[in-house]
Amino acid sequence: MKTPRLVAFDLDDTLAPSKSAIDPRIGDLLVALAERVEVAIISGGQLAQFTAQVVDRLPDASAGALSRLHLLPTCGTQYYRLTADGVVTVYAHSLTDDQKTRALTAVEEEARRLGLWEAETWGDILEDRGSQITFSALGQRAPLDAKTAWDPTGEKKNALRAAVAERLPDLEVRSGGSTSVDITHRGIDKAYGMRQLAAQTGIELDDMLFVGDRLDPDGNDYPVLAMGVACQAVDGWEETADFLDGLIPTLPSR
Repeated sequence: MKTPRLVAFDLDDTLAPSKSAIDPRIGDLLVALAERVEVAIISGGQLAQFTAQVVDRLPDASAGALSRLHLLPTCGTQYYRLTADGVVTVYAHSLTDDQKTRALTAVEEEARRLGLWEAETWGDILEDRGSQITFSALGQRAPLDAKTAWDPTGEKKNALRAAVAERLPDLEVRSGGSTSVDITHRGIDKAYGMRQLAAQTGIELDDMLFVGDRLDPDGNDYPVLAMGVACQAVDGWEETADFLDGLIPTLPSR
C-alpha cells in the first residue's frame, strides 16, 4: 500500500457502533494518526452527530493535530475544521425549501406505501439536516440491536431508496446507515466528499486512503472504492483500531 498523506474514515460501524461514542482506544489512535497525516471523517450524519460521537470524546491533542482533522457531515455537503477554539465552517451547501418539501413528502409516502413506516420508534423518523433529508426507519435514537434486526439484508432500505429515487430524479437518493435513506443534491455521495477533500487540502486522491465497513456494491462507502481511491475494508471499530495499530508506525513523523 502506498504511504497515505490523508486517511479518511466512515463513522458508524467503522469508528464506532451506530450513533454511539467512539471508544477511548479509537480516540487515542485518531489523535496519533493526526500527528502524522491529515485525518477526515465522511458520513451521512450531521455535525451534531460528529460532535457527540467523536469530537467531544477525543483526548487532549496538540494544535497541529487538531488542524489536521477534517469533518465532512452529510457526505461532504458540509465541511468543517477543528481548531483550539472549536469547530469552524468551511462551507455548507443546503437544499432549497422546495427540494426539502418534495424529499420529505416522497420518502414518507413511499415508506407508508411499502409498509415501512413504523408506529413505534425512538425519535423522529424524518430529519432535515440542511443539506440532506434523512429517513430513519426506527427513529434517530433507536438502539443498535433493534436497528440491526430491522433490515439485516438491506432489502427494505434498498426498495425504499429505489422508489423514492423514481420520484426525485433531480436529487440523489441513497442508502445510508443500517435503517436510513439519505437525500441530497444530485451527485452527492462519499466520492464527492473525497473530491472536496482533495480540493481543500491539495492532496491528490492517489495519496489518500479510505477506511469503511460498507465497501460492497450496495454499500454507501462503495463510491469511494469505485473512484479508484485505495480502501481498507473493516467490520466494526475493533478492526479499525487493529488496522491503525499497524498503520501508524509506518507513517513518517512530522
